[in-house]
Amino acid sequence: MTKRWGMGLVALGLLAPGLTACGHDPVAAPTSPPSAMASPTATYDPTLPPARAVLALVPHDATTLSITDFDQVRAQYGAEPGDPGFWQDATKHSPLLSTGMLRPYAPQLRGFGPDDVAWEAHYSGADATSAGWVLAFGPQADMGAVRQAAAADAGPLAGAVVDTGSRIVSSRTLAADDAGWADVAALVTGPEAEATYVARGCLPGDDQGQRLEPLDAYAVSFGQTLATAYLGADRDDLFVRLRLGDGVPGFRTAFTHGAADPGTGRIGYRMTDPVDAAQQALRGKLPFAICGS
Repeated sequence: MTKRWGMGLVALGLLAPGLTACGHDPVAAPTSPPSAMASPTATYDPTLPPARAVLALVPHDATTLSITDFDQVRAQYGAEPGDPGFWQDATKHSPLLSTGMLRPYAPQLRGFGPDDVAWEAHYSGADATSAGWVLAFGPQADMGAVRQAAAADAGPLAGAVVDTGSRIVSSRTLAADDAGWADVAALVTGPEAEATYVARGCLPGDDQGQRLEPLDAYAVSFGQTLATAYLGADRDDLFVRLRLGDGVPGFRTAFTHGAADPGTGRIGYRMTDPVDAAQQALRGKLPFAICGS
């Protein structure tokens, strides 16, 4: 498969208004700032970008959420569902937060497969009871076959909740008063991304003697070559948080050319290795998101 880099290279030539570098050459973050008033709908809305739509399907006790938009990744490669070579290229070059939970079970599935998944989300919390997942299937998928697989306890879909109308499959049913991450919606209102990582709270780490404001939640949006961290609007410590990454060798190798916009609470980076960058988010190795003392 021929790899397509055009969208990422075009984006690198643009500098978002108000985004300024600190000790590095400037690089763009997505140009649409998050809205402080944004919130998800009370129920799942398939017209929203995946990172926003899934918020209505995540329980309150979850503390981390990752979304991988396979349709967006396919668009970068000019691929269609089922194209040979897609998974090999994507897992080697794209910032996937999941490599496809159905892929190991593909031989057992009938009437659908991993190529029919449009996007996939996983969430976790303090214990196993707050962990789960959501799959969204594309229009070509046979949802009747998906329902049969769940009823037959096939692979990871055993006991899953299938909504054929919304084309959504979830690991659990949420009570009305348990669903939704409305308080983090403002962090995921940027441009549609290939993958998005969202976390409540902050990370343990070395604040390098710097004064940091409290951090209640953060999100990282991954494109093909650019990553943007959203920490909330009007932060006085954003440049300090940006500089924390300079002293962390693994981070500063994967995330380069940092630029910050305190007004919108964004830090933009160019990724030298998108695969490693995504894994650092999953492992909680993001110095800009530490708690401080």
